[in-house]
Amino acid sequence: MVRRLALSESQRSRLRGAVSSFKDLSVLVIGDLMLDTYIWGDVERISPEAPVPVVEVREETHLLGGSANVVRNLASLGARVAVTGTVGDDLPGQKLRELLEETGVKTDGLVVEEARPTTCKTRIIARNQQVVRCDRERRNPIGASALERVLSFVRNHVSHVMAIVVSDYAKGMITGDLMEGLRTIRSQNPLPIVVDPKVRATDLYRGVTLVTPNHHEASRMSGLEIRDGESLDHAGRLLLRKLECEMLLITRGKEGMRLFLKDEKTVDIPTVARRVYDVTGAGDTVLATVSLGLISGLSPVEAAILANVAAGIVVGEVGTVAVSPEQLLEIIAEGTSYRGDEHPLPLSLPSRMQEKLT
Repeated sequence: MVRRLALSESQRSRLRGAVSSFKDLSVLVIGDLMLDTYIWGDVERISPEAPVPVVEVREETHLLGGSANVVRNLASLGARVAVTGTVGDDLPGQKLRELLEETGVKTDGLVVEEARPTTCKTRIIARNQQVVRCDRERRNPIGASALERVLSFVRNHVSHVMAIVVSDYAKGMITGDLMEGLRTIRSQNPLPIVVDPKVRATDLYRGVTLVTPNHHEASRMSGLEIRDGESLDHAGRLLLRKLECEMLLITRGKEGMRLFLKDEKTVDIPTVARRVYDVTGAGDTVLATVSLGLISGLSPVEAAILANVAAGIVVGEVGTVAVSPEQLLEIIAEGTSYRGDEHPLPLSLPSRMQEKLT
């Protein structure tokens, strides 16, 4: 069953206003920078050497991946973006710099660590189906010198941004020392820190503003098996306490999202995806959109709904894609469809919660 999420004109006006304000917002991204390579081709036969398909290559493309895809999403939405992280002294690192510069993002925050390669994921796709993925990476923590250069960049830029976005892909960039450094910087320059985590000790992300795990990550981080809505609620509440964060947004694939807030308010946000071809990069889109939504003045519920709409756009495409303000505004104008029997969601929070974010 497909129903429509009812938005009043005042609610649509607030969402439109937020999206239109993205061009005035500035964000600093820190995380695991990656290069995504796509090799496109056709399969007409099976190899005589082994029972595997032979892909006849037609095209090769390169895209920003990992935390660089978060940068791409933020820039596509119109925000000003600063980025820091490590790359290798290699061709993928050079290509990643070129792509960032083409996006309009400065690369002075990229730190070259010669002992490790630039993380590169190569996907081979035939007839819109991924055949195989090849990864080049090193997951050990970055060195002390690279860490200090990254934190120095953050200290020098924190007064010029409105939020810090941490994109953890568990490739060695996001460490306990880095997060402790960010907490120290934040104590002197109060601003939101939004984190997309990987499964680690929960203390790593302690005290940030918002954490956005998917339901598998939330299950492993909490130590609770998430089977249904009740177990999801237990896991979310446990994580909210352990993380000591202001809010937690658990993404649930086709089930949408559930937002947990410190005042015990919980909101389910049903999926808006009309079709799902590829979930690659959807978490990056959620991270970028919800961060901009919060610093634009939207309530957490409104920001999460906007992020859910953006994610619904990207999963309908193959490969990592970035959402534009025009796409969001179009869906806001027409009303957002979703599957299920849920009642229309409230798009506001008590004033005390909104005051905390201003």
